[in-house]
Amino acid sequence: MRVRHRDVPRAGGSPHIKLALAAALVTSAAISAFPPVSAASPSIRYGIQDGAYFSAGPALETRLGTLDRLGTKLVRHMLSWREIAPTKPRHPTLPGDPAYRWSTTDRVLGALCAHGTTVLVTFYRAPSWANGGRSSSFVPSDKSALADFAVAVAKRYPWLRLWEVWNEPNLQSFLKPNSPRLYVQRMLNPTYRALHALSSANRVAGGATAPLSTSSGVSPVTFMRGMREAHALLDAYSHHPYPVTPGESPFGFAHGVCRYCKGVLTLANLPALVREVRRDFGPKRIWLTESGWQTNPPDRHGVSPAVQARYVAEAALRARSAPLVDILIHFILRDEPRLNGWQSGLMWASGRVKPSFNSFMLPIAQARRSGRRTRIWGQVRPGTGRRRYVLEHFTRGHWAAVGRPALTDGNGSYERMVNAARGMRYRMAWLPSNTFSLSLVVR
Repeated sequence: MRVRHRDVPRAGGSPHIKLALAAALVTSAAISAFPPVSAASPSIRYGIQDGAYFSAGPALETRLGTLDRLGTKLVRHMLSWREIAPTKPRHPTLPGDPAYRWSTTDRVLGALCAHGTTVLVTFYRAPSWANGGRSSSFVPSDKSALADFAVAVAKRYPWLRLWEVWNEPNLQSFLKPNSPRLYVQRMLNPTYRALHALSSANRVAGGATAPLSTSSGVSPVTFMRGMREAHALLDAYSHHPYPVTPGESPFGFAHGVCRYCKGVLTLANLPALVREVRRDFGPKRIWLTESGWQTNPPDRHGVSPAVQARYVAEAALRARSAPLVDILIHFILRDEPRLNGWQSGLMWASGRVKPSFNSFMLPIAQARRSGRRTRIWGQVRPGTGRRRYVLEHFTRGHWAAVGRPALTDGNGSYERMVNAARGMRYRMAWLPSNTFSLSLVVR
């Protein structure tokens, strides 16, 4: 897997945004959408991560309108400890300490809160004062340092309820040494305890593991078992189930390609991730906080835009069908302009939408098939409550309705059983907007 270079907002100036009413609404939505650990999830949430696209700047408000168009109200936000606390604070749990630089984060999180968006915050990049003057990937020397920072963040933004401790700590590109014991003892457990002491509504995820080992990293399975041995405290295990082999789809590896893969955890073998989480941590929730397929063009190792669109919808169904999974985050919204960057966006670098944009907004996928009996799953993400739609199939040169208009469930999802031959095409029309999903070809 190629190392991903994520753009983060540069420091800038803006006054602190007070959004008490919006914060209360977002907090209420977060608590109701993400159940206590022991409960079954009433619905999976789908979100977006793109720190460069949603950076503080004059275009931020317009870009948040893109989220509204997509119908997602969940964003993963990478919070750089190093940028917010470039010097050591005297009172690290107090957000008013003069060492903290909140202006850029205020603008981004404030705008997301005003849009009613639930934010999942991921801590990463340690300041040099916290790890003996080393680079941002080195483990903090003091086990209270990150926890104190987390408390300051939670006090400044009291509507935040979803937290993730670090990013891909099983790889040395993000954590050195990539020791699960040090990760648990100096970062995860102290932060978990501190955030839960502030509010019982806080949910803290640990892991955020990359899907496979690299030359400088360990496999997620090895890291998870090390976390278990270190007595990790967490409400959810988070993971990045990116594809890692040629021809890999959300529902399986290409024939023979991953026969000897060990320690690999992707969407293709999502049941293995569920089993491993249960083995190591019991019935904890699972958050899939990064996933995506790069497109060719421009990445010559990517899939075609049409295949990416199909995989985006199938990934949604795959995650929804798995027990314990509450969250699936797509990385990213707009392609990075440099070719050695990341091209898994729903939009090209120019801002023009790919077919996957529509597929994210109105996913439709084949759930299962027995003979000609085919179950179709889909979702209308924009809007709230039960949405009105009609299922259509292509016959005799035109699209025709399959039965009468119907209503989704309260989360915008629907399932329909149809009698379909292989190769038949279906799509969903979202009424009354008259917006169409991409067509599904029965396989």
